[in-house]
Amino acid sequence: MSERENRLVRCFTSVFPWVAAEEIRNLSAESGDWDSLSAVTLSAVVQEEFGLDIDPHVLPTLDSYESFRAYVCQARLKDEELLG
Repeated sequence: MSERENRLVRCFTSVFPWVAAEEIRNLSAESGDWDSLSAVTLSAVVQEEFGLDIDPHVLPTLDSYESFRAYVCQARLKDEELLG
């Protein structure tokens, strides 16, 4: 697992401490653990951890571990392209 994924798992664990670490990657809005407050909290934690600004219009699409992982990876690729 990459350092980026380790950091993302830590973000999820801080918002969902009752979810076993091995289950974090399967977490989504469809699970009983995810609600609107946890989604907003998670986005704030992820923004802080990765130095991102998540567009509020994108937030509804960030509804799983996988969607957050893809978003963070995509945002990092854009940053790397800008830095050249």
